[in-house]
Amino acid sequence: MSRILILSNGHGEDLSGSLLARELIQNGNSVHALPIVGKGVSYKKEKISVIGKTREFRTGGIGYNSLKGRFSEVFKGELVYFLQKLYLSYKVRKRYDFFLVVGDIVPVFFAWIAKKDFFTYLVAYSSHYEGRLKMPWPCRFFLNSKNSKSIYTRDLLTAEDLTHQLNKKVSFLGNPFMDKFSLIDENLKNSQFNIGLFPGSRYPESLDNFSLILDLLEKISDIKYFENIEFNFALVDSLSEEKIKQILRKRGWVHLDKNPNNEYLTFGFQSIKVNFFWNLFEEILFKSKFVISMAGTASEQAIGLAKPVVQIEGRGPQFTKSFAEAQRRLLGKYVFCASDFKDREDQINQTINLILELIYFIKIDKQFLVSCHENANLRLGGLNSCIRIVNDLKSFMEK
Repeated sequence: MSRILILSNGHGEDLSGSLLARELIQNGNSVHALPIVGKGVSYKKEKISVIGKTREFRTGGIGYNSLKGRFSEVFKGELVYFLQKLYLSYKVRKRYDFFLVVGDIVPVFFAWIAKKDFFTYLVAYSSHYEGRLKMPWPCRFFLNSKNSKSIYTRDLLTAEDLTHQLNKKVSFLGNPFMDKFSLIDENLKNSQFNIGLFPGSRYPESLDNFSLILDLLEKISDIKYFENIEFNFALVDSLSEEKIKQILRKRGWVHLDKNPNNEYLTFGFQSIKVNFFWNLFEEILFKSKFVISMAGTASEQAIGLAKPVVQIEGRGPQFTKSFAEAQRRLLGKYVFCASDFKDREDQINQTINLILELIYFIKIDKQFLVSCHENANLRLGGLNSCIRIVNDLKSFMEK
């Protein structure tokens, strides 16, 4: 049995880390988690012990955030918080046999500073962005260190690229955040045409994104065709039920009959009706024909399930124009976006045209869905990647 500390750096990374942790525990290992940003919700759901205090930052890191978002986090204490987490990982290093890094250069740096043998699932980087992966300067040095025992990437192109760049074996065994869907009941899929709506998870940006998607839906309600389509919002607790009710009523939406067991809200606007769910991301995504998304991980999971994505560029701090454009390079041609628009109204009108075209392709063009599946395997890989990665880790842990 090995003692393992998982270091992860973001909401999607925590999800992957928690699923890897579950598989490691089922194989007899002792696992704790140290989420560097966020509250470690995914770990807590899987009953994985989280060490240290946690705190949520609105951007979840700098990455493709707007300049305003970057300065905002610095002044709100992210740098001090980062150093505290770095010290904690160093302080507890002797309790563990290995570190498992999930994310980017930040947790890789933590593991290197601690001088622990570590494994890396490099989910934050991909050669699809620019054709050749350009990692932050010291990352290559950390990954080539003697303590770096194995490296896993998020796609095949990146694995081949890094194997060449680092002159050491780098593997692509799939993406753990897709494994959630192997547990979902196939009966969730039904004959009605469903569209999933994902405004993101970080408040207050998610509130701005939610309002933008409502603008789109209100415009869509002018088109009679959409009265036969089911729209499902996937919301987090920070967008509470009361807050959603207030927003919708102020905008003239009508609260419809209560659903069984009050499990969700249903509101109508002119010819359409929309359901509002909390913390049911995977279920909503699984049964959707395609998604309208202003989120990171949800869009990746959608493409991995061979479901097209319609983006709406937001104001940030995370889901900005540059973030959306990078996401399209990462996930391929089945992410659609109106990126050249004059104003908000033009953006919405162009997005509606994309949605209508997409519905046409899904219903009429059989080759379109075949191509979506081919793209899914290329960009994300299949399900059950946790099993493959943990089985591969055993060869290193048993040495």
